[in-house]
Amino acid sequence: MKIWLNGGLQDLDDARVSVLDHGLTVGDGIFETVKSVEGRPFALTRHLARLAQSARGLGLPEPDLDEVRHACAAVLDANPLPLGRLRITYTGGLSPLGSDRGDQGTTLVVALGEAKQRPDTTAVITVPWTRNERGALTGLKTTSYAENVVALARAHEHGATEALFANTVGQLCEGTGSNVFVVLDGEIHTPPVASGCLAGITRALAVEWTGARETDLPLDVLDRADEVFLTSTLRDVQGVHRVDERELPASPGPVTTKAMRIFTERAADDLDP
Repeated sequence: MKIWLNGGLQDLDDARVSVLDHGLTVGDGIFETVKSVEGRPFALTRHLARLAQSARGLGLPEPDLDEVRHACAAVLDANPLPLGRLRITYTGGLSPLGSDRGDQGTTLVVALGEAKQRPDTTAVITVPWTRNERGALTGLKTTSYAENVVALARAHEHGATEALFANTVGQLCEGTGSNVFVVLDGEIHTPPVASGCLAGITRALAVEWTGARETDLPLDVLDRADEVFLTSTLRDVQGVHRVDERELPASPGPVTTKAMRIFTERAADDLDP
């Protein structure tokens, strides 16, 4: 396996990042996960735009997007996979211990792992912890992910693959690594970005391609929604057959099934929409 580290390809076993890298010591970094299909990345332009936005929000130097794009191509060429998870990580680099950043430059890593086709439906749980829609990191895809690790572990303990959060005012927000949609009376709704959720790339495409509405939704909408589905880079559109103890019959439902078909067809027509 070859990865890209700070300017070139390296063997995975030889690649080294300092133990004082700010991404390791304090989580001062950002990342993107990009789906690759037969060695070609999906929606890379949108992912790079969000990478740059996250860098600005975190106060990191603007990443060289041409270099990142080149690094992605090099890693994909070096590691042929039919379906892959391309991970772009960009951190504050070598820094002193503590929150202050150093002056040694940033760290860029691009790596690739094998991905598997997701099942058409999954189970989710809600968790008692909240997203802070007014936090300094709200809307940024940062490497400060421990909150998601804890919530996802809770989901796995309950036979689910995702955990859903409310925000601080009790509105439905997002999953640990996904956006959530609900179907009410045949109409698709998803929480707005103002709820504190990440502006997911797949979320944006699903809204654009299905006509979903961005709506403030209470968390208990999950108790009465006709259908629920998730979107993410590696899930695409995935139905939900169980929320906590509530079983949703005939999942994926007709609206979700149509959304899945539309997304699959549109994504196949254009790998960089």
